[in-house]
Amino acid sequence: MFPTFTDELFSDFFNPSFLDSTEKGTMPAVNVYEGKDEFTIEVAAPGLEKKDFQINLNNNVLEISSSKEAKSEYKEENVMRREFSYTSFKRSFTLPETANTDAIKASYRDGILDVKIPKRDEAKERPSRQIAIS
Repeated sequence: MFPTFTDELFSDFFNPSFLDSTEKGTMPAVNVYEGKDEFTIEVAAPGLEKKDFQINLNNNVLEISSSKEAKSEYKEENVMRREFSYTSFKRSFTLPETANTDAIKASYRDGILDVKIPKRDEAKERPSRQIAIS
C-alpha cells in the first residue's frame, strides 16, 4: 500500500528529532484532512491577523509562514520601559500530484488559517458503477 498524503505530511512531525528541535521555534498546531474532493490544512494561530501570513507555492511545495512584531512602551517621570516581542513560524507541505495547485484558496477566521487544496478532476472519487458484460 502506498503512503497517503496525510501520512507523508506527518512523517516528519512524529519524528522525535523534529519534536526536540529548538531551532524551529514555536510551531502552531496543524490539522490535515483528505476529503473526496479536496485536501484541507488548518493552522491554529490565534492572536494573528490575516496580514501576518504568507502562503507561497514553489513547484509542489506549499509554504505557510507568519511573522509578527509587537512593541510596547511605558513612560513615567523617571521610568521608561520598552518591550519587544517577535514571533514567527514556517511550515512546508509537499503536495501530491493529484492536487490542483491553480485553485488553492485560503481564509483566516477565529484564529484558524484554513487552506483548501482541491483535487484534480481525474483524482476525485467517482461513484461505483456496474460494467455490462457483452
